[in-house]
Amino acid sequence: MAMRLGTRSSGDDLEVQHEINVTPFIDVMLVLLIIFMVAAPLATVDIGVNLPASTAPEQPRPDKPVFITIKPDATIAVGETVVAREALAGALDTATNNHKDEAIFVRADKLLSYGELMEVMNTLRDAGYLKLALVGLEAPATKQ
Repeated sequence: MAMRLGTRSSGDDLEVQHEINVTPFIDVMLVLLIIFMVAAPLATVDIGVNLPASTAPEQPRPDKPVFITIKPDATIAVGETVVAREALAGALDTATNNHKDEAIFVRADKLLSYGELMEVMNTLRDAGYLKLALVGLEAPATKQ
């Protein structure tokens, strides 16, 4: 509790100060802010790795899932029908009855380049299909 010397009638009386000094609190907050601003960029990972197969449990499928298959030669098929990349949005609109919020299952060959896969995903995003699920093989869970 902070005390202040009184300048009233007697010099020995101490008066209680009812104000809180927030300067130390502000100093601590600024130091914490600086620490987090310096530490946040260090939390990102920029290391190239080979990703393992997924051991996630299988998710339930919708009644009529819509699959997009991308072959190693970058040809695209919606269901069983091969379509050109320019006609992909129209084929998806037909397959989903214009339901843009329906999940689209993307199957890509493992020999397909990552850039080709991203181009197809960008085409899907531009067409308004934002719910994408990447399909992969199930791998048994291993203990490490």
